[in-house]
Amino acid sequence: MNGRITFDHWPTPWRWAGLIALAFVAVILFEMLRFPAALLLGPMLSAIFFAICGGVVRVPQGAFRGAQVIIGLMMAASIPLDLVGELRTEWPVFVSGILFSVVAAGILGYFMTRAKLFPGTTAIWGSSPGAAAAMVLMSEAHGADMRLVAFMQYLRVACCALLATILARTMGLDPSAPAHDFFPPTPLGPVALTLAVAVGVVVLGRFVRVPGGPLVLSMLAGVTMKAVGLPLVLPPALLALCYAVVGFGVGLRFTPEVVRHAARAFPRTLASILTLIAACAAFGYVLHIVAGIDLLTALLATSPGGADTVAIIASSPGMDVDVPFVMTMQVGRFLFVVLTAPTLARYLSRGARTGA
Repeated sequence: MNGRITFDHWPTPWRWAGLIALAFVAVILFEMLRFPAALLLGPMLSAIFFAICGGVVRVPQGAFRGAQVIIGLMMAASIPLDLVGELRTEWPVFVSGILFSVVAAGILGYFMTRAKLFPGTTAIWGSSPGAAAAMVLMSEAHGADMRLVAFMQYLRVACCALLATILARTMGLDPSAPAHDFFPPTPLGPVALTLAVAVGVVVLGRFVRVPGGPLVLSMLAGVTMKAVGLPLVLPPALLALCYAVVGFGVGLRFTPEVVRHAARAFPRTLASILTLIAACAAFGYVLHIVAGIDLLTALLATSPGGADTVAIIASSPGMDVDVPFVMTMQVGRFLFVVLTAPTLARYLSRGARTGA
């Protein structure tokens, strides 16, 4: 063992039991410290610890997709119905915020490609902000190493989740706000309708292949429900379960094999991620000064972490942020990156090869 904690000799049921127990303790600790997104952060960090210690288990793809669908519906509930009007009114803010993070990530990915830290277009896909699951799935079809893309994407998501949580804890959390109420009175009819739509999206996703499928389709379904006046109601207990599933799904991607494969590039990869986070935070501060946007709202809106992760943090109890603004920026960038990533990856990697 060489003094290192390992779980590779544990049977799979024991690994799951240990992982769930550790996540439960982490969630309780984070809740006591009043960290927002404790329900995501606890499972994610616990899964990372288990994965790098050899305790790899697999979250069923169906469960992971289903959790993404529920979170996509939650995100849709936060998107203002007058999205087009809001974009028209404040388009310079949204366009500049989206383009800045995409261009900054592209520049960092370009230099990582020139340094030959990762093969082919892997560094470009791994640096693309705001659509981690979509980038991982799309990258393999475009010749990148999906394992290393997952390493880069989910390392950034984990860093953004941790830093955004600490930031929110120190800047924007109301300590007098009530804690999670997992079982409030909820109307059964609207809940049943929302769950029926979620099931329909999961089934549709098997036949309709779109980049970032579960999130994109569920957000479209949720916005459509709101537009036609149908209620969109999700039980807090179900959301908590889905946060845990997403946290496990993200954390367990940090397998020992992937970590070993990326060990040589880890310091520079982490430095690149922290540089991107710092650049986006600086731009968020500029938005705060120039456009008069609340600082925490601006920082969350420009965070290069996953849109679903930011949505969970922004909607945590006690958070005093403009959630519709945050989600409009995050979802806009998510869709922009999904649509432009293949072309951008080809162009930047070709430029890197000719410039090498």
